[in-house]
Amino acid sequence: MEANKKSFTGRVVSDKMDKTIVVAVSSRRLHPLYKKYVTTTKKVKAHDERNEAKIGDTVRVLECRHISKDKCWRLVQIVERAR
Repeated sequence: MEANKKSFTGRVVSDKMDKTIVVAVSSRRLHPLYKKYVTTTKKVKAHDERNEAKIGDTVRVLECRHISKDKCWRLVQIVERAR
């Protein structure tokens, strides 16, 4: 992978657009005051050139230049297929 680029692993929640997937990226952070773990989910749109990722797949996305207004990530690999 290229240096100085962010990379996330997440689950595909939508593949209805052409050459675009929506990936939900979850992260757990410790709340500073209450000392409990809080799960946050962020949705990012990623470019999928060959339309190969389907809903439920676990994928890795890499930061890239803006392809459209909302899309600045691209699909690097499909880590695990949905059953």
